[in-house]
Amino acid sequence: MGSTFHVTEDGKISDGHHTFEELYEYRLLYNAALFNTWARLGLYGVHKSRFHHDGTVPFGDPKWFIVVAELPTGQILNHYRVTDWRLFKILERDLPNVYDGHTPAVVAQRLTDFLSGNY
Repeated sequence: MGSTFHVTEDGKISDGHHTFEELYEYRLLYNAALFNTWARLGLYGVHKSRFHHDGTVPFGDPKWFIVVAELPTGQILNHYRVTDWRLFKILERDLPNVYDGHTPAVVAQRLTDFLSGNY
């Protein structure tokens, strides 16, 4: 089952149900809700930072930040726009945990294992 994408009349990429922008917003909001819950419960070392672990600015642009969680299955993180900083009511750190070199595929497996209880 493959995905079919098209460009809407207003120039946005869509899968026929949602635009890329809508899906990005959903990801942001789901992630904020989850990380905020984990932070409230004191789970998984959730934190945010305006820098990477080595002190560099994400994408070389101060308009981005990262959020990090250390699951039992391994580290997960995402980058978001600074305009969304307030959505993440989690610990702010000058420098986040050291990036462990994971790829998107590794994060997907870590999340799958976490959801399956495989840790």
